[in-house]
Order: sequence, then C-alpha cells, then structure tokens
Amino acid sequence: MPGTDTTHLADGLRDAIRSSDVVLSKYNALPRLLSVDNFNNGLHGWVELGGNYNGRGDLESMDRHFRDFRPPQLSNASFFDVGTHGGMSGTYSMKLATRAHRGHTATAIRRLTMSGRGLLQIEAHLAWKTEANLSGTEEEANTYGDITWDANSHPSEAQFGAFTVATDLCTDGVRYHNVMRFVNTDWDGHLVQRWAYPVVPEPTPHERHVGRHDYEYAADFTAPNPDDWRFVDTERVETCYNEVPTKINWHYLRFLIDTETRTNVELQFNNQTIDLRDVPVPPYAEKYESLENLLNFYFSVRTLSGVRNFLFLDSVVISADW
Repeated sequence: MPGTDTTHLADGLRDAIRSSDVVLSKYNALPRLLSVDNFNNGLHGWVELGGNYNGRGDLESMDRHFRDFRPPQLSNASFFDVGTHGGMSGTYSMKLATRAHRGHTATAIRRLTMSGRGLLQIEAHLAWKTEANLSGTEEEANTYGDITWDANSHPSEAQFGAFTVATDLCTDGVRYHNVMRFVNTDWDGHLVQRWAYPVVPEPTPHERHVGRHDYEYAADFTAPNPDDWRFVDTERVETCYNEVPTKINWHYLRFLIDTETRTNVELQFNNQTIDLRDVPVPPYAEKYESLENLLNFYFSVRTLSGVRNFLFLDSVVISADW
C-alpha cells in the first residue's frame, strides 16, 4: 500500500528466515551478512596468515616470526579415548594447531573489503584444548602450573596459552586493528583467564624492511612486548574447559566494532557482555598503500607451555549494518 512503512515487515521476514536456518539461528547477526562460514563444508577462504615476501617469491625474505603460522585445517576432532568428536553441528570444524614450541602461534585469516562504514561484527562458536599427554611419570604428568590433577581440574588446562580474535582494517588511509585476546595462563602456567588488548598497532613487514624491528621466531606477532598489553577488567572469566583435553564444549563469541568511528563497541562471551567503548584502538602513524577498504578478520592460538594448543571453530558469521 502507498505510504506503508515496510521496515518492520522486512525485519520480521529476515528474522523468520534466519531462525529457520540451522547455522544462522545460532547467531545474532547484523542486518547485512558478509559471510556465513560453516566449516562442515569447507574452509570458506580462511587461510594461514603469511608474511610479505619479495618480488621473486623468496619465503626467506619474510619476517622470521611470520614464517610458520601453520595453515588452518578441517578437523573431525578425533581423540585417543572417544574417537571422532565432530563439530557442533556436523562432522567438521576449522582447527588451528600450534607446534610444540613455547610461544608458537597458529593463525587463520579471512580477507574481505568494505562496501560501507558502520557497525561490523564477527561471531563464532569455538572451543580450545591442548594435546593430550600420553607419556611421562605420574608425578610429572599430573601437575602443571597452578593445577594438580584431582579428577576434576586437569593440568592440561594450565598448558593452554591464549586465543585471539582481531581485525586488520583500513579506512580513508588509516590502518588499525581491533584486538581481543583471551589470556588463559602466563608463561609459568598460572591461570589468568582474562580478556586483554594491545595499546600499540601490530608490527608490520614494512616496518621490519625499513629497520624498525626484527623479531625472532615465535615472537608474539600481535604485540611482541608484554608491557604493551592491558587487561579489560580485573575479573576472572569463567569458562567450560571441562576437566580433560578430549572433551569439547562450544563457547559463543561475538565481537562488535564500529568502522565509522574506528572504535571497539562490545564483546560477548557466552552470557557475559563487556562494554569495550573505552578500549583504545591504536592506528598506524603512516598510510599504507593498496589497502583501502581492507576488511580482514583473524583468529590465532598461542602456546606458552610448549604443548600443542588447539582452537576449534565450528562456524563463523561476519555481518554489518551498512
């Protein structure tokens, strides 16, 4: 009918369609869906984050700490005791797996571009685990860091370092990263379990090329100096690691940012929502060429114990309101 406001009708139809979809019904996406990545049917463009190599494709020309991030893989999450665990809604999830080397990081990045400005959001159902230990004496295997096995708490929980969700964005010549990291432990295996963010931009291959840094293998590529990290708050985040390294419980994660103001907005982790509007997003001081409208998201997992750490992602949804 002429003059009828169809906004509410359109919103209702969109909600009805999404609520009937087995993947989308698990999420709280913004109006415009940019990607819906169900890893039960492929990696959907998520790849290893690699460094910048020279004109002849020489991989040795990349930064040392960028050379070995390991590619993501499709995994049916098989374990020695339960067999195939599978994903949250199907057989496969995307798995990031570190090497058994202290400080090593595994990454997966999704590369898009922006067609507008405004709210931008990434959501995922994820789980994190360490590799099960099947060797060593009982005394050696039953204690790590803060945790001694008591048939409830398991030392493997203290062997998991951290996982990160972050962006790499560029608007109007200004490049910046929105970063949230779940810090599970410190280097000594003491439980931290708090959200953290860096107060400096991520060091780039260009900066290394012009002599500003040269980080070693397994350095923290997001912000190598531990003094450049801050905790969002002082409260410990309660999680469901669930006792042993072969039980997977999926956690909901939602990270909302604003590309119009280049700011963080909020983070939701299961039933907890954290206001991030006061969390700074440090930009690069100089302009980076060939990156206008860059829209990248990445996940990473880092081991501090030297035990292989795993991050499983059942599915990921990226959405916007432009």
